[in-house]
Amino acid sequence: MEKEVLFTNDAVILGILMLILAVIFVTSASDNPSWKKFYTFVPALLLCYFVPSLLNTFGLIDAEASNLYFVASRFLLPASLVLLCLSIDIKGILKLGPKAIIMFLAGTLGIILGGPISILVLSFFSPDLVGGAGPDVVWRGLATIAGSWIGGGANQTAMKEIYLPSDELFSAMVTVDVIVANIWMAFLLFGAGISEKVDRFFKADASAIDAVKKSIEDYRLSVNRNPSLTDMFVILAIGFGGTALAHWGSDLITPIMEGYQETLDTYRLSSLSSGFFWLVIIATIVGLVLSFTKLKSYEGAGASKFGSAFLYVLVATIGMKMDVTAIYHNLGYFAIGLVWMLAHVIILLLVAKLIKAPFFFVAVGSQANVGGAASAPIVASAFSSSLAPVGVLLAVFGYAVGTFGAIICAQLMQIVSQ
Repeated sequence: MEKEVLFTNDAVILGILMLILAVIFVTSASDNPSWKKFYTFVPALLLCYFVPSLLNTFGLIDAEASNLYFVASRFLLPASLVLLCLSIDIKGILKLGPKAIIMFLAGTLGIILGGPISILVLSFFSPDLVGGAGPDVVWRGLATIAGSWIGGGANQTAMKEIYLPSDELFSAMVTVDVIVANIWMAFLLFGAGISEKVDRFFKADASAIDAVKKSIEDYRLSVNRNPSLTDMFVILAIGFGGTALAHWGSDLITPIMEGYQETLDTYRLSSLSSGFFWLVIIATIVGLVLSFTKLKSYEGAGASKFGSAFLYVLVATIGMKMDVTAIYHNLGYFAIGLVWMLAHVIILLLVAKLIKAPFFFVAVGSQANVGGAASAPIVASAFSSSLAPVGVLLAVFGYAVGTFGAIICAQLMQIVSQ
């Protein structure tokens, strides 16, 4: 039985999403004191994510029947990655030092340990909740969340094929995965707005981050110009030309990798046979390569603004997929997910406090694990659009370690479940 909704045409839904984004940006840029005060506490990016979720929650649209997220993630995301990486300062990012990698690995450790910790904690209150038998044993389903939260969709699929949870259990875990991850992303976006206060609490030195931001922003100013129609078409050609190249490369590489599927499975490298994995990798590489060419000057005509606009459309399509009422259908599993995420957060904050890492590294290190390439640059751009490539590069690293980390987590969950 199909879900009855008010709007089923994707053209209509896209128009609504664009209207929502326009209203948010107009009000966030307003000089009205009330709006200024409102956006002091509520980041505009958070609203770009949350308001579209209300369309799905209140039954105005059926996000599962819409193709907008697929189009945004396959067309706009790679174009955004190319354009955001176009002005990247590789030397500057290297100057950020090892704290970015340390916080990423701390986030990975938090996911690996958080899984078994959540099972142990919930077993005291409801032993049946973390039990089960055969393909319905809960840790098998949780293993797929581990894959998603360390690497991404490809790693989640790999975990499903390795541990074979039932379809019903997997469906419930996908709901928990999406809702808990998106709630945490909302907190990170809010934290981006008060990052200076958090940095003072951690006694963190954000000077290296500020230096990279200034370097990129100074470059943008030095080449800044009023874009002509020709400039706009060249920028679109760079973005979607890079997207075409990424799709072409992915279409060539993926079938080859699928031919070695058994070998990849043996060495826990199943994500290498994912088309989306190669799409993100190639788009990022194209952007990085072009940053060493004269095309980098198109940053002055607004290349990163186009990239950011594409990214915000992706944010809206991610948001519209969330139905907050789904929480009530999986309260027990949802509790496991919350405890799990809490363990991840505690480990992150402890390590951040220990090494005095800026909140930017906490947020991007976490989201590179939990959200992957689709949302790590979103969180990074909440601090500054010039920092989005840092999120991209860390998310790519997440793909590499995702399957290995998820397997370790799954084995630990199996041990504590016995």
